Amino acid sequence: MLPIKFVLLIFWAIVTNVVIAQKSNSIALQQLRVDVVYLASDLLEGRETGTHGEQLAAEYIAARFAQIGLKPAGKDSTWLQPFNWKYNFNPHAVTAGEDRTGHNVAAFLDHGAATTVVIGAHYDHLGHGGASSLAANDTSVHNGADDNASGVAALLHIAQYLKNSGRAKQNNYLFLAFSGEELGLIGSKFWVNNPTIALNKINYMLNMDMVGRLNPEKVLAVNGAGTSPAWKEALTGLQVGGIQVKTSDSGVGPSDHTSFYLADKPVLHFFTGQHTDYHKPADDSEKINYEGLLNVGDFIIQLIEKLDQKGKLVFTKTKDEDQNRRAASFKVTLGVMPDYVYTGEGMRVDGVMDGRPGAKAGLQKGDVIIQMGDVPVKDIYGYMEGLSKFKTGEKTKVKVKRGEELKEMEVTF
Repeated sequence: MLPIKFVLLIFWAIVTNVVIAQKSNSIALQQLRVDVVYLASDLLEGRETGTHGEQLAAEYIAARFAQIGLKPAGKDSTWLQPFNWKYNFNPHAVTAGEDRTGHNVAAFLDHGAATTVVIGAHYDHLGHGGASSLAANDTSVHNGADDNASGVAALLHIAQYLKNSGRAKQNNYLFLAFSGEELGLIGSKFWVNNPTIALNKINYMLNMDMVGRLNPEKVLAVNGAGTSPAWKEALTGLQVGGIQVKTSDSGVGPSDHTSFYLADKPVLHFFTGQHTDYHKPADDSEKINYEGLLNVGDFIIQLIEKLDQKGKLVFTKTKDEDQNRRAASFKVTLGVMPDYVYTGEGMRVDGVMDGRPGAKAGLQKGDVIIQMGDVPVKDIYGYMEGLSKFKTGEKTKVKVKRGEELKEMEVTF
């Protein structure tokens, strides 16, 4: 039996470590809140690319990078990488539009390694709405707390950890906050075409876009898992905050990782799911799940550490489901928002839009669509296949599970 004094020493060591961990988590949570609340405040007027609000956001991110102790990695060893484009309020207009300048914000953590990991998140949003807003004719500030102040806050959290921990030093790290994502990945495309470090030195790219609404089931969507044979093994066994991973293979999607995938880099995109506040003024900071956001950041840190000794990852091309879906002909819509992080069979409804066919038929949030007409719906791809079968004015039967109850309703498109 150990002497009592040694037992007490072990006990106090355990207690001290727990207290330190709790204090560290408390500080990290507080900083995540500060970052999201500022970036999603009305002061920044929705962070539309090329506006004063975007400039304020860029200055804040650069100041945070400097506070962490990183090196500038933008144009001419500054924090910023400017890019120019023609802006049109109406994206379908035939006129050239006005000249605008946006800014990527870049920081570097140099470990003297042969390879560099790119960690990115876009910081721009919709300003006062415009063509991409889902709140028709509402010119209120679209603050974009989840889309994508949450991703930027996670980016800064990861940067802080990697700078201070002294771990995962077999790679350098380039932290990129992109602008112009909402306009068509303009900032990330520009960076890939005008890189501030050599492209052949990039090991892989991690992208965080909408990671602030981790659901009660704690499902984290991880897209791009087919872009390297290393990904799925590395994702297996990670345990942070009860997070459950749902992977998809494609390296192509509506966020900045696509720009790097198209440059033949292994990529992952982290996403906690869409919601009814998406691209609306209601996407505000008080709706963020900050504990979940911290867990997502720590999950990515654990992944980075697990890959640290693996060397340069092999790149593989994927079957790009997103392109295939976009190529499909959809002449109708149910007017529902899919739950992209649902892991069961069928397509779960995350929101129903008033006045649309789904709402008129009686669909509700939480319903799981299992059949549309003659098409079984096993997942979101089956749902999209079902939609492609119908034209405006046609009717069909839709089968759904509502809790334990099976319901059938008639939809008129």
